[in-house]
Amino acid sequence: MYDDFECLSCTDTFYYEDEWEEHMYDYRHWPECETCPKTFRTWRACNQHMDNTGHRAPRFDCETCYRDFSSQNAANQHMTAAGHWAPRIPCETCNLVFHTEKGANQHMKSEAHYKNYCKNCDIRFGTENALRMHLNSKVHRGRNISCPFCKDGHTAASGLAHHLERGSCPNAPTLNRDTILRILRERDPNGLITNRHIKWHKEDACQYSATEYAFNGNGWECYLCHREFRTATSLNQHLNSMAHKQKVYHCPNLKGRCAKQFTTLAALFNHLESESCSFMRFEKVQQQAGNILQGRRAITFG
Repeated sequence: MYDDFECLSCTDTFYYEDEWEEHMYDYRHWPECETCPKTFRTWRACNQHMDNTGHRAPRFDCETCYRDFSSQNAANQHMTAAGHWAPRIPCETCNLVFHTEKGANQHMKSEAHYKNYCKNCDIRFGTENALRMHLNSKVHRGRNISCPFCKDGHTAASGLAHHLERGSCPNAPTLNRDTILRILRERDPNGLITNRHIKWHKEDACQYSATEYAFNGNGWECYLCHREFRTATSLNQHLNSMAHKQKVYHCPNLKGRCAKQFTTLAALFNHLESESCSFMRFEKVQQQAGNILQGRRAITFG
């Protein structure tokens, strides 16, 4: 006689039905519903019961292969043993995902896929703006913007404007913040970049010097903004800087509702070069700045 009776739960086989039944009862190997305590003589009957009653227990899938498990712990053990965990570390630029951070970094470095990364310098930056400033620095752009009077080289239009506004050009000693503003006001009748005032009062060109009364017991205090400085020299530098000068320029980005105002033309150019208000690209700023500083026609942005 052949072993015609197989246990429905383990690998044991039996010649006689009564031995089979005895084993099934003793070891509780009858097919059992995954939710309620009912047992069945066949897996077909058990499956039919679970399908009809919605008694199938939740299954926990392997993240890679087709297998599923009755508990998350069992699924985790399988995925760890088989190396079937799905990759979780994404590339910062493309859609690839990696199992390890080392693998992701190797990919992003070779493909220059870091989100804010300069491949030529192998430097990562915390923000997109920091990367943009690096790419627009003299490291990458050199000093190709020349002063029209002394030919001194600058990286950007903001540097050239600063050179002229502080009266540093030896071939144009009369140019400074005040004279440049007066010239631009004449060429900007519609107030595209200059603030319109009923009457403009020329600002004093004198130097300020703090007295002993500026020391408040803890530090040297500016009487206008109440900022404290460690030394009188530092306070004097602050008083003679642009910190408390009148804001005479504004961003031309009216459609973008950028309301930022500036005390110097250099600060305005620097704002536009940063592309923070998305009014124009860095290269376009250099072109427009040249027209503003050297042109004779009315100021426009086109």
